[in-house]
Amino acid sequence: MKLCSACLLGLECRYDGKSNLEKASDKLLQEFREGGIIPVCPEQLGGLPTPRIASEIQGMSGEHVLEGKCKVLGKDGEDVTPQFVKGAYEVLKIAQSLGVTEYIGVQKSPSCGCGKTYDGTFTRNLMDGDGVTVALLKRNGIFVKLL
Repeated sequence: MKLCSACLLGLECRYDGKSNLEKASDKLLQEFREGGIIPVCPEQLGGLPTPRIASEIQGMSGEHVLEGKCKVLGKDGEDVTPQFVKGAYEVLKIAQSLGVTEYIGVQKSPSCGCGKTYDGTFTRNLMDGDGVTVALLKRNGIFVKLL
């Protein structure tokens, strides 16, 4: 059993109300249809609406957010760190309760970002690092795969 960023499976849960279905492979979608993948949206699980204001980790990584060293801010300046952290822990609860050992994510997202996220300047500059959910899952021994 695997978890996957819900937007990759066609659910319109991205910040802009769209999906990332175009990034999904036929194999991934087939596995989803067969029940081997559970879609999750950490931002929705953390209580954020869809659509929502774009958010970025401020100059660091999701690991630093979990350590309290930086925040996740919306483009409007609102601190949405609590919602991102809550969503990450909700995904972890789902993973642990179902015995999930793998998560499939994407780059750039402040929650599901795997390997690269935006740098917090809202200028589309990327930096190395994981989103908040990916960082928490890795901390807890869940293998994270970039789609």
